[in-house]
Amino acid sequence: MKLVVAGTGYVGLVAGVCFAEAGHNVTCVDVDEKKVKLMESGVSPIYEEGLEELMKKNNEAGRLHYTVDYKNAYRNADAIFIGVGTPEQPDGSANLSYIATVSRQIAESLEKDCLVVVKSTVPVGTNDKVEQFIKDFLVNDVKVEVASNPEFLAQGSAVRDTLHAARIIIGTESRTAEEMLMKIYEPFKLPIVSVSRRSAEMIKYASNDFLALKISYMNDIANLCELVGADIEDVARGMSYDARIGANFLKAGIGYGGSCFPKDTKALKFLAEKAGYHLETVEAAVSVNARQKTKLFQKASDRMITFQGLKVAVLGLAFKPGTDDLREAPSLDNVELLLESGAEVYAYDPVAMDNFKRKYPEGLLKRGKISYVEKPEDALQGANICFIFTEWPEIKEVPAESYKELMQPPLVYDGRNIYDVKEMEEKGVEYYSIGR
Repeated sequence: MKLVVAGTGYVGLVAGVCFAEAGHNVTCVDVDEKKVKLMESGVSPIYEEGLEELMKKNNEAGRLHYTVDYKNAYRNADAIFIGVGTPEQPDGSANLSYIATVSRQIAESLEKDCLVVVKSTVPVGTNDKVEQFIKDFLVNDVKVEVASNPEFLAQGSAVRDTLHAARIIIGTESRTAEEMLMKIYEPFKLPIVSVSRRSAEMIKYASNDFLALKISYMNDIANLCELVGADIEDVARGMSYDARIGANFLKAGIGYGGSCFPKDTKALKFLAEKAGYHLETVEAAVSVNARQKTKLFQKASDRMITFQGLKVAVLGLAFKPGTDDLREAPSLDNVELLLESGAEVYAYDPVAMDNFKRKYPEGLLKRGKISYVEKPEDALQGANICFIFTEWPEIKEVPAESYKELMQPPLVYDGRNIYDVKEMEEKGVEYYSIGR
C-alpha cells in the first residue's frame, strides 16, 4: 500500500520506517531539505536504538523515501499519516498549528480518495475538526475520511514498541476507514482495538496520564519513606507482586520528563477545565513532578554553604537512557540552578551532550561555567559534588570506590538510585538518593 507520513520526528519517522519494514511503500515528508538529505543517506536525525539500521535496510530495498515535495507525495497516496508535533502552549493546551498546516496542504494536493490518519497526540474532538478542515479546503472532487491512530512508543525503545506493540488503537467513524486501517496493520500481526475517534483520542491521554500518575505517586511515597525510615525500593518490590498494580513504573527518582508525560498531563488538565471538570489526580501528578525535579538540589543546598566556585560533576543529561531527548529533562532545571549559583559544571552524557550544548554552550554562563567531558571519570576528577540525573549503563558501571578516589569530598546526589546505599557508605562516600 502507498503510505505517506507527514513529519519525521519521533512519531513520524519511527512510524514510516516501521511501515516500510512491514512491506508498505512509504514516503516521509518534511519541510527541512537538509534533514531529508541526511535521511536519504541512511542517517537518522534522532538517536533511537535500531532505527538507523532499519532506515538503511528499507532505503536500499526501495520501500522508504523522503521528500520536501508534499504536493507530489500527497496527491495519490492511499493513506496519509500525520505525525507532526503538538507542542505545549503557555496555558497547557496543545498547539495544533502544525496539524492545521499539514491538513490544508493535504486538502490542496489530493487527486484521489484518501484516508488521513492522525498519529499525533491531539485533544479529544480534534479529528472531527481535521476532517471538516480538510473538506473545507479540498481542491479536487475526492472523498476524504479522517481516522485516529495514536502512538504508544517510548523513546529509547520506539522501534521495538511499534513493531511489537501491546495493542494498536484505531479510531474510525466508518466501516471503510476501519477496514483500511486493519489492512495497513495486518502485516504487524498485533492486537487491534477499534473504537470511535474520540475514544481513541482519549485512550492516548488516559494511558499516558495514568503512567505519569503512577510515577508521581511512587515519588510521593519515596519522600515519605525518607521521613519514616522505610526503603522505597523494598516497598516497590513488595508492591510489584500484586497483579492489580504491576511491576512497571514503580521506580522512584527525580521525576518524569520527555515529550509525552509533561505535555499530556497539562493538556488533559486543560481539556478538563475547558469542559468544566477538575481533574484533581492529574493536577497532583503535575505538582509532585515539578517539585521532585529539584529535590536533590535543595538537599545539596541545605548541606553546602555555597556552590560558588565548586566543581560539580553532572552525570546524565537526557531525560532517560536510550535517547538524546532533553525535553523536560531534570538536568535542565538543575544545571540552570547550579550555574545561577556560581558552580563550575562538568557534564557527561554518552549521546545528549551536543543537544545540551545548544542550550548551554561551553564556557562562562550566568555566574558559573560549564564544560563537557568524554568520560564520567573526567567529570568526577577533583569534583566537590556529583549529581546523577540519568541511569545510563556507562554511569552505572562507574565503581563506587571511584567517587572516593576521584572526588574531594566524595559527595554524591543520585536521582536514579543507581548505587547500593550500604556499599557507598562502606566505600567512604557521602551518598544521598531518593526514598532510601
